Amino acid sequence: MSFSLRNSSQIPMYSFEKNGRPQSLTSLDAYNTYNYDHSSHLQLDDDAFQQEKGAQEKALVRRLDLFILPLICIIDFLQFLDKSTINYAAAFTFKEDLKLEGNQFSMIGSIFYAGYFVFQIPNNYLLQRVPLGKYIGTIVFLWGGVLTAMAFGHNFSQMMAMRFLLGLFEAGIYPSLTLLVSTFYRRTEQAPRLGAFWLCNGFALCFGGLISYGIGNMKTTLFATWQWIMLIMGLVTCVMGVICFLFLIDNPKSPALGLNAEQSVLVEQRTRDNAVFRTTMVKKHQIIEAIKEPRLWCLCLAAMFLNVQNGGITIYNTQLISAFGFDQLQSVLLSAGSGISDIIYICGSVYIVTRKEGRVLYTAMGLMTMDLVGLLLLLLIPNPKLKLIGFYLCWPYAATYVLILTCITNNVSGYTKKIFYNGVITIFYTIGNFVGPFMLIEDQKPSYYGGMIGYCCSCFLCIVCLGIARWSMARINVTRSQHRPDENKPVEQDLTDVEDPGFIYLL
Repeated sequence: MSFSLRNSSQIPMYSFEKNGRPQSLTSLDAYNTYNYDHSSHLQLDDDAFQQEKGAQEKALVRRLDLFILPLICIIDFLQFLDKSTINYAAAFTFKEDLKLEGNQFSMIGSIFYAGYFVFQIPNNYLLQRVPLGKYIGTIVFLWGGVLTAMAFGHNFSQMMAMRFLLGLFEAGIYPSLTLLVSTFYRRTEQAPRLGAFWLCNGFALCFGGLISYGIGNMKTTLFATWQWIMLIMGLVTCVMGVICFLFLIDNPKSPALGLNAEQSVLVEQRTRDNAVFRTTMVKKHQIIEAIKEPRLWCLCLAAMFLNVQNGGITIYNTQLISAFGFDQLQSVLLSAGSGISDIIYICGSVYIVTRKEGRVLYTAMGLMTMDLVGLLLLLLIPNPKLKLIGFYLCWPYAATYVLILTCITNNVSGYTKKIFYNGVITIFYTIGNFVGPFMLIEDQKPSYYGGMIGYCCSCFLCIVCLGIARWSMARINVTRSQHRPDENKPVEQDLTDVEDPGFIYLL
């Protein structure tokens, strides 16, 4: 037998199940039937009620994880894999077939992020005006089509144009997925879910190397190996776009989730906790408020500095390993190890922050310190093949970026403000990735000492920015904890974290 309280204007009503059939009772019926004390207004046993509520919420979260999280993870897996195709293509005849010279390969890698940059302002507008599920499905299909077309590019200019379009259509996906997670999950639940879909970057690195290794062993003359890589991955992405358009749920109250009455009430409570009330109205004062906050620019600069390294190492992954003295297929296969390293760092960081409250940014700073150690080893180890040790150690920046996004989803309220934060962060993410490839100069391999020194400096500056951002929020927490109001503001007011005096930052 299970109970749930339903508010009424006059007489409290109770619903329960008896022999599998729903029943309703007035307060008097409940008193006569179950011998509750009428003077106590028939209060349900608090412990039993909390246990029932906890069971309903666990069932709700399991349902969200079943319906939402797998699609999010697959989309992120394909996004990272698709933008990394030139990394695997370069291990074969991609450069020779396109007759690339000098820094043209770096330009093809970087132009992707120019498209990323251009689309951020339209993306922010569309995120607030278009149904999220349909929007995600559309852009996934479009970039899959572009990647398929890339298989038939014949020269540098064609590949530059298509890489720009690939970046343009992929630009909306990270802000969209982050917003989706912050819409469905409580603030305390968001770190593992964000970690789960960013973990797919590591799996993409692993399986991308394995898939490319398998394609490299195909015995066919119809297309070159790099063309098969782009063609197969592009067509798979197009299919995924159609699936997302039709089936991706973007509303926590969607009938497709099949929520019962108790879970529907829980959705309202969870919306208050994650401070995301979706609205189509663009509130300019929330944007102005965000621009004035020092933590925004600290987090943006941190994202930029760590992604300088990401931009270079991601598209030069197999080429770096090849420069250590390994052949083409060995380099492709060994690149899977960087994915394993990425997975270990993300899993470790998520484990720490979910068990140690107040450790998100401290953990991020520790990860970047580990990254710095890996880069120094990569720079200083004299034996070329042993440099692989440093290479595998210098992947914590991906986990750090997950924690930066977690910090934003946890600590920014106001729907327009949250979208603006995600958009600006993505712009700085783009700038870092755009610059990164140009720091790796062919004449300096296998050590690429100029690029590695630059990446070391970026790591240090990232640590400084994260420390300042944490200090600014911790200082506000001290003041608010001393003057916290007794009642929380209704989430329907769509207040920002600055406007709500009861909002405490999760650090």
